[in-house]
Amino acid sequence: MKFWKEHTALRMVLMLCTFAAGVGLILYGWMQTGKLWGFAVMLVGIGFLLGCLSLYNKPFEEPRTKKTK
Repeated sequence: MKFWKEHTALRMVLMLCTFAAGVGLILYGWMQTGKLWGFAVMLVGIGFLLGCLSLYNKPFEEPRTKKTK
């Protein structure tokens, strides 16, 4: 994807925001010991961290090519 290769500053800001939100949600959910919704908050935090990882890997993806027979 050319967009993410050309806009590295935007990618870095989005990665920083999703990483901070993910770690914050995980720590907040961890403090809610014994409550099921604390576990749900931690799972959402894990989703944010996976989103951060996806943003990091976007410029390294190879474009998909059509298979020919």
